[in-house]
Amino acid sequence: MGIKERREREKQEVRVRILDAARELFVRDGYEAVTMRKVAEAIEYSPTAIYLHFADKESLLRALCDEDFLSLAKAFSRIAKEPDPVERLRKIGHAYVDFALAHPNHYRLMFMTSKPVKADLACATEERPVDEDAYSFLRATVVEAMAAGRIRPDLKDPDVVAQALWSGTHGVASLQIVMSGDPNMQLCPPKKVATTVIDAALAGMTVPGPRRP
Repeated sequence: MGIKERREREKQEVRVRILDAARELFVRDGYEAVTMRKVAEAIEYSPTAIYLHFADKESLLRALCDEDFLSLAKAFSRIAKEPDPVERLRKIGHAYVDFALAHPNHYRLMFMTSKPVKADLACATEERPVDEDAYSFLRATVVEAMAAGRIRPDLKDPDVVAQALWSGTHGVASLQIVMSGDPNMQLCPPKKVATTVIDAALAGMTVPGPRRP
């Protein structure tokens, strides 16, 4: 490996350390309480070194959102080839919960940490390309299911259907993340709970399709 390649690798390693530290601080202390100096202290770097990678706290948050939402979108893209839109919705639900439990700090920052309006705009999904936006993928699958006559005819708003499904899986994910360490709460296996919630939601909102051969 040449000097240029080694320096680039070291630069990327520092960037990852900055992002990981910032994510943890944002989740623990809240967006307003975090400063670039605090991020620098967390990884034992000078604030100047942080500014070489990110111009300010908003750009740092935007980078975190870009990476984390892209990771979730990639988790969904692996099931994009499922031909049955209802079955794809089922798999989306499980992929969502799996992502949350595998990356709890990512999930907390994305969906469980309040952010001021200006900071929240840095994470706005409408600014992302469709193939990097997990919600667009979910909504498009709902629209496809509607077009195929698989959603109850009285449910005409794809956003309502998509957000109802999202709400169910978010409940499973957030309960597991928040309560899993509580000694007074005996949580059932998350896979079993997720399956029950997803199956119940789809059973209530869909109509049977043709049987698979």
